[in-house]
Amino acid sequence: MKPNKTGELLILLLFAGGTAGCGAAHKAEADNPATAPTAAVVKVTSQDLANELEIASEFQPYQEIEVYAKVAGYIQKLYVDWGSHVKQGDPLAVLEIPELQQQLMQDEASVRGSEGNLDRAKEELNREQSIYNVAHLTYTRMADVQKTRPDLIAQQEIDVAQGKDTEANAGVASAKAALAAAEQALQVSKAALEKDRAMYSYSRITAPFDGVVTQIYAYTGALLPAGTSSDKSSLALCRLSQNNLLRLVIPVPERAVPEIHIGQKIAVKVTTLNRTLEGQIVRISDQIDTQTRTMRAEVHVQNPKDDLVAGMYASVQIPLRRAMHVLAVPVQAVQPAEEGKGAVLLVGEGNKLERRNVTLGLQSATEVEITSGLQENQLVVFGEQAQFRPGELVSPKLVTPSAAE
Repeated sequence: MKPNKTGELLILLLFAGGTAGCGAAHKAEADNPATAPTAAVVKVTSQDLANELEIASEFQPYQEIEVYAKVAGYIQKLYVDWGSHVKQGDPLAVLEIPELQQQLMQDEASVRGSEGNLDRAKEELNREQSIYNVAHLTYTRMADVQKTRPDLIAQQEIDVAQGKDTEANAGVASAKAALAAAEQALQVSKAALEKDRAMYSYSRITAPFDGVVTQIYAYTGALLPAGTSSDKSSLALCRLSQNNLLRLVIPVPERAVPEIHIGQKIAVKVTTLNRTLEGQIVRISDQIDTQTRTMRAEVHVQNPKDDLVAGMYASVQIPLRRAMHVLAVPVQAVQPAEEGKGAVLLVGEGNKLERRNVTLGLQSATEVEITSGLQENQLVVFGEQAQFRPGELVSPKLVTPSAAE
């Protein structure tokens, strides 16, 4: 039996009314603040941003040397072992050098002999000077008398007096030469003595700078050769490292070269100690390695308490660019697009989401600069944005980036 047209129209009206009622119910539920999903949001704030370059490197001692003996000898007394901290001038070891002690005694005897010869030469000069004075005075008087009374003194006597005067003068010159030779001999003896004393002073090996003994190679009784040649097999006493000042040699990428300069203060992060220290760039090579496209730069880090150890790794943070008092949001709040562009979900009027295109500027490790598209104190969705859609009503919850992560 077929239904009549009046019945079909009634059924259609009832169905349409039910469908409309269902759509209105869904719309009312979506617009209900009580059922709106919670969205983590952050504020657009004015900040100072810095783009940093982080490079890992290894601490090196400011200076490190092998300590050799300057003269050969046996270790008579040893004052240090590995791990000993010393100051500049502190004794490390004392060597026994018997043959050099004997040489010093000979040198001292030679100096005493030369001093005696010098005294005798001085006395001889005084004697010869006295003889000359008498002979010269006698000749001068006789010559004066001859001028006034030629017949009083024979010419032969005057000639004899003149000869004695000349002979005495020659004696004075000879005594002066002997005195000069004695003085030179004394200087040679004293120079030999000072040389051997200097050599003997090397029997006391001292620290050339403040540092720590990291290796010890010889102990009491061992023979240390003189480390005066390039022979690498020569036995050293120890290895000494200066650790109160450490070096960090870092390879700076070519793009960052214009941003660094001598005297620049940079942060040095030591993960092992969970500390961030201040370092200073003290020298740069001013030449880029064509193989790695990097330039060597050296950073000095003070280590007065010796809590840093050579060989530790550290991360150097070099600031490349800065932007002061700019609008910024966390990088997790921006969906990147093409270069320098992005999009955010802005919480608009009535807590409804709005997709907003923004222009990006400087980006740090956690924040990105917004040059256009947003205003300060506006709220944007933080984190995953795929779960939301523009026009959707949300319940915003203000979070801090660290807590949200």
